[in-house]
Amino acid sequence: MADAEVVVVLVTGPDTASLESLADRIVGEGLAACVNLIPRVRSVYRWDGEVHHDDEALAVVKTTRRAIGALRDRVHELHPYDLPEFLVLPVEAGSDAYLGWVEGSVRSAPDDREADGQA
Repeated sequence: MADAEVVVVLVTGPDTASLESLADRIVGEGLAACVNLIPRVRSVYRWDGEVHHDDEALAVVKTTRRAIGALRDRVHELHPYDLPEFLVLPVEAGSDAYLGWVEGSVRSAPDDREADGQA
C-alpha cells in the first residue's frame, strides 16, 4: 500500500493499568486498531525546572492519519497526566495485509462520518 495512511502514536503513562484502560477505550471506540503495552520504561525528563527519573509504561498505538485529531482529544480527556505524551510517527512501509487491517479497523474521524452521512 504505497498510499498507506497508517501511523504509530506513542503515549507514556504512570503504569500499565492506566494505559490498558485507555487502550480498551480507544480500540473499543475505533480510534485505534491495536495498542501494544510495554510495562516498564525508564523516563528521564525535565518538568517544572527539575530533572525527573520515573518508571512509566509505554503504549504503541496503531491508527490512521484521519483519526489523529479525535484520538489526541480522547487521550487528553482520559489520560491521568496534565500533559500526556502524544507523538505521531509516520509508517514508511509495512505488509499490505497488516496496513489494510489497520485502516479497516479504525473508524472515520467524527467529521468524516458526518460528511458521509454516518453520524
